[in-house]
This record gives sequence, C-alpha cells and structure tokens, in this order.
Amino acid sequence: MSISTSSIEQLSINAIRTLSMDAVQQANSGHPGTPMALAPVVYTLWNKHLKYDPANPHWQSRDRFVLSCGHASMLLYSTLHVAGVKKADGASEPSITIDNIRNFRQLHSPCAGHPEVHEAAGIETTTGPLGQGVATSVGMAIAAKWQAARFDEMFDYDVYALCSDGDLMEGISSEAASVAGHLKLSNLCWVYDDNKITIEGDTDLAFTEDIPGRFRAMGWHVIEVADANDIEALDAAFTEFKTITDKPTLIVVHSIIAWGAPTKANTHGAHGAPLGDSEIEGTKAAYGWTYGKFEVPAEVYEHFNANLGARGAEAKSQWDASFAKYSKDNAEKAATWSSIISGELPAGWDAELPVFPADAKGIATRASGGKVLNAIAAKVPGLLGGSADLEPSTKTGLTFEGAGDFEAGTYCGRNFHFGIREHTMAAIGNGMALSGLRPYVSTFFVFSDYLRPSLRLSAIMKAPVIYIFTHDSIGVGEDGPTHQPVEHLSAIRAIPNVAVFRPGDSNEVSQCYKTVMELTDRPSVLVLTRQNLPTLDREKYACASGSARGAYVLADCDGTPEVLLMGTGSELSLVVEAYEKLTAEGVKARAISVPCLELFYEQDAAYQKEVMPCDVTARVAVEAGIRQSWDRLLGLKGEFVGMSSFGASAPAEELFPYFGITADHVVEAAKKSIGN
Repeated sequence: MSISTSSIEQLSINAIRTLSMDAVQQANSGHPGTPMALAPVVYTLWNKHLKYDPANPHWQSRDRFVLSCGHASMLLYSTLHVAGVKKADGASEPSITIDNIRNFRQLHSPCAGHPEVHEAAGIETTTGPLGQGVATSVGMAIAAKWQAARFDEMFDYDVYALCSDGDLMEGISSEAASVAGHLKLSNLCWVYDDNKITIEGDTDLAFTEDIPGRFRAMGWHVIEVADANDIEALDAAFTEFKTITDKPTLIVVHSIIAWGAPTKANTHGAHGAPLGDSEIEGTKAAYGWTYGKFEVPAEVYEHFNANLGARGAEAKSQWDASFAKYSKDNAEKAATWSSIISGELPAGWDAELPVFPADAKGIATRASGGKVLNAIAAKVPGLLGGSADLEPSTKTGLTFEGAGDFEAGTYCGRNFHFGIREHTMAAIGNGMALSGLRPYVSTFFVFSDYLRPSLRLSAIMKAPVIYIFTHDSIGVGEDGPTHQPVEHLSAIRAIPNVAVFRPGDSNEVSQCYKTVMELTDRPSVLVLTRQNLPTLDREKYACASGSARGAYVLADCDGTPEVLLMGTGSELSLVVEAYEKLTAEGVKARAISVPCLELFYEQDAAYQKEVMPCDVTARVAVEAGIRQSWDRLLGLKGEFVGMSSFGASAPAEELFPYFGITADHVVEAAKKSIGN
C-alpha cells in the first residue's frame, strides 16, 4: 500500500495520523485505528469549513466540533495541536503541546484517555460514554438556534459531531436524532464513521440496520461518502450540508479502520490497543512518512495557519465589528445576551421570590416550585427548559408573557418539549449549559434512573443544569412501586459534585431555588412532592433562609438537646410534630431541617457543630427513602425512620402509616436513640 505525500494536504493528514499512532504506542494504551481512518475527515472539516479562530477558542460565535467517539481522543488532540489552537482567547501558549501528546493518558496531561471539557481549549464537551457526544451536540445546536432567534441572527453557528457505530447503537443517540429531526435543526451535522468494526469484531455480529434509512425516516438529510480518503467528496459533503435549511444532516463516511497499517487495517485489533512498533514502522512506510517520532513538519503548521487560522481570524474580526454595531443599535439586547453568556444574574432577579403564608393544609412542593420557577425565569432571561412529556405534572411550564414554546421554525421560545426521552433530555441540557444558557429539565423522580449517565456527566463537567424531579416518594400513592422512588435520593447523592435539594415546605422551595441559581459549578437537583405539605409558621419556626447552608435548626430547646431530629421534604412536618410531642413530654429535642446534605457538609466545622453538636449522639433521621445517605450523621446510636423496601399501590395517606413513617414512630425512635 502506498500513499503519496506529494501534497501538503496529505502531509497534514498524515501528521495527524502519525501523532495519534505515536501517542497511543508511547502510552501503551488507547485507540489508534479511528484517528488513522478519520484524519482526512477532520482535516477537511477544520481546514476548509469550520468557522473557528484558533487564537480565540472560546469565541461565542464559533462552530462547535464534538468528538462523540471519545475513544479516538488522539484524533482531537492531534488536530488541536497542528491547528495551532491556543490555551485561551488571546493567549500565546498552545492548548495542546507535543509534550502533552507525549504524555497521552498520563497523570496531569490534558490529553486524557477520553476528552475532558475543562482540560484544554478546543474540547467542547466531555465524551467517552458512547452516544453522549451526539446527544450533547443537539443541545448545542438548540442553543445556537435559540440565540439566533432571540438576538437577530447575531449568534448563530453550526455544530459538527463525529460519531461511530457504537454511538449509533446506544439508545440515547436515537432519542437525540429524533429530537433533532423533529426540531429541524439545520445547523447540526453528524459525521458517521461507518467502518463496520467494534471491539468484538465485525458489526454484523450485532448491528445490521439501515442507518441512512433510519435517519431519513427521522427527518434528516443524508449524504454518503464512499471513501474517507476522498477529500473532494468530503469537501462537497460539508458544502452540501450548509445548503440544507430545513433539517439536520448525517454524512455517512465509509472508512477503513487503521488505514495504512500492513496487518491490522480493517480489523478490530486496531480498535482498542496500540499497533506495536513494527506495525507503526510499516504504516509510516506506507504513508511515505520520513519524519521522526512525534515530529510535525513546519509546513503543516503553516498550512493550517494559512487556512483555518486566517479564515477564523477574519471571521472573528468581522463578528467583532458586527457586534460593536449591534451593541450600538440594540444596546438592551446586546447587554441581555452578554449577561446570559457570562452567567451573571440580573440585578433584582430574586426580588419577587414568592413567600408563602403558614397553612396547615399547604400545597405540594411541585406546585410551589412552579410558582418560584416562573418568578425567577421572568427575571433571568437565560433560564429555560422543559420536561419529558410531564409538564402538567411537574409544573415546570413557563407561563409569563413572552415565554413561548421552542419548536421547529419558532426557535425563540423558552418552553421545551423533549418528549418521553429522559436520557437525551439531560444530555441536551448539558449542551445548552456548555453553550452559556441555564437549562432546567424535569421528570418524575423515579425516572432519574433513565438519565443518570447524563446527570453524572453534568457533574463531571461542572455544568449547572437544573434537574427538577417530582413525585418524590411513596407519596405518589396508587401508581405503586414502579413509580415510587425509594433508593433514588441516596443514589443521586452518591454522585460527586451534585447538590440535591429536598425542601420541606413551600418557603424552603423558594430558598432552595435561590441557592440553586447561585450555584454555577455543578448541577443541582430539586426533589419535590406530588402531595400537599403543610407550610410551616415561620414566626414560630426558624426562617427558611437557613436552607442555603444545607441544614439549619428549625426549632430548639433550652440548653443542650437530648436528641436531634433531622428530616427533609414531606417528612419535615413529621419531625416538627414529633418535636412538639417530645417537648410536651419534657424531652429536650432539637428539630433540624436538612434540605441539602451536600451544602451542609461544605459548611465550616463550627457551623456543623452548632447545628449538630458532636456530643449529642441520640439522633433520628426521617426520610421516605432508604437510610444509606444518612449514616454519616446518625453514627452508631442514631435511628432511621424511612424505607427499607419497595413501596406499594395504595393511597398515599395509607402508605405512610403502613411503612411506619409517622410522628409517633419518630417519637419512639427518638426515645430508643436516647436509650442507646
């Protein structure tokens, strides 16, 4: 096999290939085959089509490139290096250096095994779990459409995602493609690497469907490129994508994995393991590559700078001039856009947070949550979102004037209809958050299982997506165990860098939302009830503003308490009732509301000891879920009132006594803990 190096284009492509091979071999770990096969695709896109300024990699109007097949991460790192992408806007240091590449998959190198969004400029999202990248790209395309509709086409851009057979086998990609097709996201282009190879072997083992037919059925424009090495055909495909104005585009590229390798080309042996020194030597000979290990010819850098660099700099300069004029002619709109993208909350954004009067009957926190959400969203223009076909139940619709619906051809709305697609809904939220918006997504709490992988990536990426989960416990009632979350609070609390809020009444809902809006370094989860909860009398009990610290003393005794009563959500009223009963009996009790364990653990030791004195070991936690996440606070002598099994199908008012979640049981547990 012989491949000419007569052209600078081929030299540039082979530079990407050889850097990728050398890095995987040096690390003795990684996936060399896909970078070798797809280097022509990425070269053609970046050097001929991408609207991207390497000197300003965070420019808001840039095109986005997502490597959904994150196992091929060296393809991205090699491209960022040869393209001259800088570490930050206006910086002189490269985002990815040769030394970074030499240390691929090693501690402290930004060239991680799979791309991590905060590790280096040019990495637009964290990928690796297959299907996540393409689903996130839909959120990015939505963000572009929304900004363009709201701000007079000033902030439009295209989104490209490179995906593999594995991406398209995962169910999330089908959900995402369905959403994109329905919304007619013409600024979205997926490039499908059809190499017919997976880790186990040929894709015929498990994957024989008609991908072009499937995507056409979902409303996509489909282009096929017969040979991944055909630069002219690839160029024409990307050009054609830009002419399509009423649907997303899928470019199916037929490739040979590990192109050029003497024995491992077109085999699964090149998918997840280094080629080996002798195979690399033979491959480089086939490429006609005469340069050393990790060596990039100077003319490759010059070539990228003369094309991508010059084109990107010109596009950025023109945009800067346009935005300056736009800011002069549309000062209010420009200021609004700038505040959205910066993440700044407008002055007075929390001035009209609802305050709820004391009410023994109360209202469901999903209902008060809807009121609070609308009060905030009316003041915060970048707050937008929707549900997985459950808005009438989760109460997450924005009802104020001008909110509108985001739909095909009407991209300025702030209410989203994700359909019954929880997993991709959350990934779309990630894409929107990475694009500078503040999205919320909602469903029943039990269905958080369907979107957990995307929520986990929100946490890894520090993406401030707001998750609103309702129908939070056995309080769901007649729908039964399949719809009654039991282990879910502990399961989500187990994910690092997630703040989980379970407010105990409507005023805590207001304060928890306020805290959520101020948390910009992590996703937040609001867990709300279907059933009514009493609204506590805040003249008698402590102010709900203590929610911002995760836990606070709601009601106290004189002196040192004998027992601490801790509760969240619908069980907070049971804690209060038990506190009153114990106090009447002469037991010195302290009632503590714990709406967010994570924030409480972040408080200083003095505050933690003030709320929960270390020498008070008699403790009771009350929550209609499993005990697991409470052990740290309960210690060896504490008691738990909650669930240790699945629920049952019956009215909610029957289920709580049946499972022993009552004020009387809390009193019994308190006395037992004191006795311990």
